[in-house]
Amino acid sequence: MGVETKNILIVGVGGQGIISATDILAQVLVSTEYDVKVSEAHGMSQGGGSVNTMVRFGNKVYSPVIEKGQADYMLAFEKLEALRWSNFLKPGSTVIMNDEIIKPLPVLLGKAKYPDDIEERIRRRVTNLVTIDAGNLAESVGSRRAANIVLLACLATFMPVPKDVWYACIERRVPPKAVEVSKSAFDMGYEFL
Repeated sequence: MGVETKNILIVGVGGQGIISATDILAQVLVSTEYDVKVSEAHGMSQGGGSVNTMVRFGNKVYSPVIEKGQADYMLAFEKLEALRWSNFLKPGSTVIMNDEIIKPLPVLLGKAKYPDDIEERIRRRVTNLVTIDAGNLAESVGSRRAANIVLLACLATFMPVPKDVWYACIERRVPPKAVEVSKSAFDMGYEFL
């Protein structure tokens, strides 16, 4: 059975749990015997700077890099980052976007304006845009920090992987004290769609 290579772009700002979400996603895909390649660009991840990861999976993947216009999925932890990376989306792609605004320094300093038409601009590029308030959903199950798991679970609904495989990888990746909250956050995101 041939599985064509799929491309997932994950974007946001430092401190949002992007690297953890990417690690879980990669572990899930590897455990289901896909060939997986991951590329990470941290930028100023500790200082709230732009962070992106690229995950490619299929029968045989030769490069971790997604070219512009080739992403099948974008998991956006912050709205402006979704817009910034939208030129990587292919026609017919799916965007799962956190309804969160983290203003960059130029906006905070009054030197730039945060766009108020991000969703409209992204909708012009894609057929499927899902906007979710992951922070509030995560908070409702015990920890706003689990917003990354809520977002990952939304993406999981599009992946050819059973839910129990996701749970097993979450158990291996998150600290023991956060496992139950993370599983609840996963359920919230999984059932959102």
